[in-house]
Amino acid sequence: MGKLALAAKITHVPSLYLSELPGPRHGTRQDAIDGHHEIGRRCRELGVDTLVVFDTHWLVNANYHVNCGAHFKGVYTSNELPHFISNLPFECPGNPELGRLLARSCNELGVETLAHDATTLNPEYGTLVPLRYMNADQHFKVVSVSALCTGHYLNDSARLGWAMRRAVEDHYDGTVAFLASGSLSHRFAQNGLAPQYAFKVWSPFLEMMDHEVITLWQRGDWPAFCEMLPEYATKGHGEGFMHDTAMLLGALGWSAYDGQADIVTPYFGASGTGQINAAFPVTPQDGRAIPAAQASAASGYQAFPRL
Repeated sequence: MGKLALAAKITHVPSLYLSELPGPRHGTRQDAIDGHHEIGRRCRELGVDTLVVFDTHWLVNANYHVNCGAHFKGVYTSNELPHFISNLPFECPGNPELGRLLARSCNELGVETLAHDATTLNPEYGTLVPLRYMNADQHFKVVSVSALCTGHYLNDSARLGWAMRRAVEDHYDGTVAFLASGSLSHRFAQNGLAPQYAFKVWSPFLEMMDHEVITLWQRGDWPAFCEMLPEYATKGHGEGFMHDTAMLLGALGWSAYDGQADIVTPYFGASGTGQINAAFPVTPQDGRAIPAAQASAASGYQAFPRL
């Protein structure tokens, strides 16, 4: 019925917002902002009605969660970096129908997921910063998915991505984009050194590892990348343990994916972390490489009660 039209790995560094403001950082992230504008333009061209964001700033300790309120509006200040993002206004329409479909499909495929359509919970800045540039006119509806998962399996996150694609293609009457909002390596500069690393990656090792990953993406060597992802997420200080990336790759077919990355904003350093905007063509997939559900297969597993 529906269509997954676009998939992308995107940056959400708060210095994008600083780049708008008068001062020494003015204009310094224009390339990343332009990348967000380009991804938004592609989504419009493809007829996308809803952006589903896998947000590595939404921390959850149990289960997966979908924020699918009817409408989001407020003023946001980051609790992590209040000197970077302060009093940021936001507003966008939500999509409760799609959010419920996404959660239902995940549960049917063995990945326990809760949809929150009647909630006062607003999106985190992994969603809000990109939307500032992709969706300033509120053209798109928005659904946010928890992707800072503290006790979860990457295999389940990959399966969640596939389940969400199935929800869109089998049950949704519309066109959707999936956005994995998170960095590559995510080792922040040590306290006191942040200004020196404003445009640098923390270590040559991490930067080299990130570049090798990007090479795999551009070459389309997805079996190699999916195999290395758990170790890369740990040793590479992956943001949100790289659950957003697992979700995105699951939606694309996991190790059977046959597309190649299109680099929209080239790799750059930000406060020690490695960042990129990259789009991935959505290709036909049959799900044969998607990992089995892991948490729900564990001995002693108990489903979370639906309160």
